[in-house]
Amino acid sequence: MQRVYLDNNATTPLLPEVFEAMRPFYLERFGNASSIHQQGQQARAAVEQARENVAALLGCRAAEIVFTSGGTEGDNLAVFGIAAPGDHVITSTIEHHAVLNACHQLEKMGCEVTYIPVNREGLVEPQAVADAIGPRTRLISLMMANNETGVLQPVAEIGKIAQERGILFHTDAVQAAGKVRINVNAIGCQLLSISGHKMHAPQGVGALYVRRGTLLKPLFYGGRHERSRRAGTENLAGIVGLGKAAEIAREWLASSGDADMASMRDRLEHTILERVERARVNSGAVARTPNTTNIIFDCIEGEAMVIALDLKGVSVSTGAACSSGAIEPSHVLTAMGLSPEEARASIRFSLGKQTTKEEIDLVAARVPEVVARLRELSPVWNKAATFRG
Repeated sequence: MQRVYLDNNATTPLLPEVFEAMRPFYLERFGNASSIHQQGQQARAAVEQARENVAALLGCRAAEIVFTSGGTEGDNLAVFGIAAPGDHVITSTIEHHAVLNACHQLEKMGCEVTYIPVNREGLVEPQAVADAIGPRTRLISLMMANNETGVLQPVAEIGKIAQERGILFHTDAVQAAGKVRINVNAIGCQLLSISGHKMHAPQGVGALYVRRGTLLKPLFYGGRHERSRRAGTENLAGIVGLGKAAEIAREWLASSGDADMASMRDRLEHTILERVERARVNSGAVARTPNTTNIIFDCIEGEAMVIALDLKGVSVSTGAACSSGAIEPSHVLTAMGLSPEEARASIRFSLGKQTTKEEIDLVAARVPEVVARLRELSPVWNKAATFRG
């Protein structure tokens, strides 16, 4: 059976070019980047080249890139590195738990946190952010792209509001990096976090952009690595992989790879909606990342559909991988106004750079079969069918 992987928002496979770039740094070129001998200097040069590549992807200076272990650390470094007891922080109800749970901890530490709601399409209204700003507001942290719906937030408008009020702005761009064009100056943010394994680099590496002049308290205390902003010996091979993935992403975006991916995503959506009754797209009317669609299938239990599709060779998800197995419905979808039943009936399909048109057509054929079978077994669907008849 041919398997198709459409859960790239959970993690992406390493691209072959990324793996080949990393390989020497596991075996021959394994030095510590802080050492002054030849192996150490080779490692340092590789780290700095990767820093240049990541900076080019984000439109910033190389010195403004801090390498981390991934998106969660980057988000935590941004939040705890800025906020202090007595400060006011603004975020949204649809953030990744790396930000939400960090903000919950801030509240325990004596900070005030405002959680901005979203509209039915999952968008934060910039005016709501402006209205929430107070005299003690120190930080605004709002994601660039949502991990469940792919919705792109108006971060440039929010960045302008923050700049006008003299407030620091952090955006979690984990699900945006490598999929859409990013320029930190156009956004107007002081902090921006990305994760390698969401953009075909390895797991366990990421980066935080820190605008020059932004004072950031470190999370870790140790050596003077990363200009004293992140102690610990650099993950050499991982950083090289992230740098190579950033280089590939720039070339992919320059060659309109995002438009081609969006076309495949739209083909999947349209085919499923044509073949499956009572199915609809969450946030389909607003700008999204080109790789993500989130579809409600009425009278379907999402977890059952994930399992059934897996048996058919298709890997998808009901939402964030870090929330898999949770009893509660998606906090993102319920924040958008969906009922718990609608949220539990929603499936996320997320494409990667390795996805082909043939795979899209295969999934579009298998989804209706699975939905039909599950609905045959659903007393809710059969009751509704009787009523309609």
